[in-house]
Amino acid sequence: MEKYMKNLAYESVLPFSGQVSYLEGQVASKTIAQNEALSLTLFAFDKGEEISTHESEGDALVIALDGAGEVTIDGNKHILHAGESIVMPARHPHAVFAQERFKMFLVVVFPQKGD
Repeated sequence: MEKYMKNLAYESVLPFSGQVSYLEGQVASKTIAQNEALSLTLFAFDKGEEISTHESEGDALVIALDGAGEVTIDGNKHILHAGESIVMPARHPHAVFAQERFKMFLVVVFPQKGD
């Protein structure tokens, strides 16, 4: 059987936010899938850690799983708590900062050639 996702057990009920662990003073990540069409990644930020301002070629959906995180898009700050989400549009500067320990699931959909 060909598998398109990695780092998750197939046909198992999993505590999704538990699939990535907090590491002191770090941003931990676990890639679930990565190809030219999309990227699926779990992140765990220790308090005060961040991903600095950058841009992506694809639209990015952040789904907060635990804690509180500050997502800045085009200079506008948004606070996310577990169960909340926000879309970061392609080619717009954005960043993520952990106000407290923060876990998120990031889904990025990239433009396809010819789009």
